[in-house]
Amino acid sequence: MKRRGIIATISCLALLILSVVIFSSSKEAKQEQPLSTSRATTVAETKQTEPETTTKKEVNHDNDTHSILTGKWISKDIAKNRLVAVMFNNVPEACPQAGISKADIIYEVPIEGFVPRLMGIMQDYKELSQIGSVRSCRLCFAQLAMEYDAIYLHYGQSEYALSTLNSSAIDNLSGLESVGNSVYYRRNDRYAPHNAYASADGIAQGAKIKGYSTKIAKDYTKHFKFASDEAEIVLKKGDNASYVAPGFSVNSPYFEYNKKKDNYTRYQYGSKQIDENNGHVLTCRNIILQNVNYSYFGNGYSQNYYMVGSGSGKFITGGKAIDITWQKDSESSITRYYKSNGKEITLNQGKTWICIIPSDLTSHVDIS
Repeated sequence: MKRRGIIATISCLALLILSVVIFSSSKEAKQEQPLSTSRATTVAETKQTEPETTTKKEVNHDNDTHSILTGKWISKDIAKNRLVAVMFNNVPEACPQAGISKADIIYEVPIEGFVPRLMGIMQDYKELSQIGSVRSCRLCFAQLAMEYDAIYLHYGQSEYALSTLNSSAIDNLSGLESVGNSVYYRRNDRYAPHNAYASADGIAQGAKIKGYSTKIAKDYTKHFKFASDEAEIVLKKGDNASYVAPGFSVNSPYFEYNKKKDNYTRYQYGSKQIDENNGHVLTCRNIILQNVNYSYFGNGYSQNYYMVGSGSGKFITGGKAIDITWQKDSESSITRYYKSNGKEITLNQGKTWICIIPSDLTSHVDIS
């Protein structure tokens, strides 16, 4: 009897232990099941949403076209605007200039006393209420404006440019003509001659008075060739060009290459050059240094640049520089730039700065 009692007790204990094990396993299984399901759902959701965060969204360019000045996409409405060429004052009293960041191509040419003056070529200007200050024309600038079939804005001119300005070859709006009061106004916070400014409304009114079209010609010939979308021109055999100084002593301009942004920042008079309207620092993707012979006009101090002809220069982009040649066949024809193999250069998409280097100052150029 005693032995049977012991066996019964053992059996009861075994059953009790088995029940506890089964219960614990069941409880653990119930606790793990939601966790396992939750993890599976999270992985599945991640796989579904991941492509949406990594796939580049396609941009619709149905209402856009490539800019004739930068090669980048712009609206078709802006692309219909006729180009304007603005004679920007560039002495310290006139800086910072207003509206200059809207220029997609800028020419820099030393004039009397080798003080560099700027001319900006722009197409997207219709929202500007302040452009300038605007200064007087020189013959070389008129010849360059003609290359773009641009409406040329200037406040007066050198006597040596009058015959070209009075010809039918160029549409221009001078502040010294009767139309000047419609195009230009003077600011009170700067003194003459550094306070004459134009506006988009003034340009439109002046063009209407003169009978100039403000729409680009259907047969307009592009000035430059640009790299295709998402392509890049790499001057593999070029010299290092992280620093570019054209050698102008008055404003001491230079450009510094920003590798991260792949563009050049513009400096002059000891600091970054900015636009007064918006505070934007001027940058460009391409730089062209064009060496040009010159003599002096009859007054003995105004330079006569021989823009028609040919010469040498430099093409700079992406932190590299190569030798080029240039050629311009007539006063109104387009200046073309060529590599050493005779092929025309292709620019990277973006803004371009062109410095006209007097032939006897080429040794002052610093590229490193």
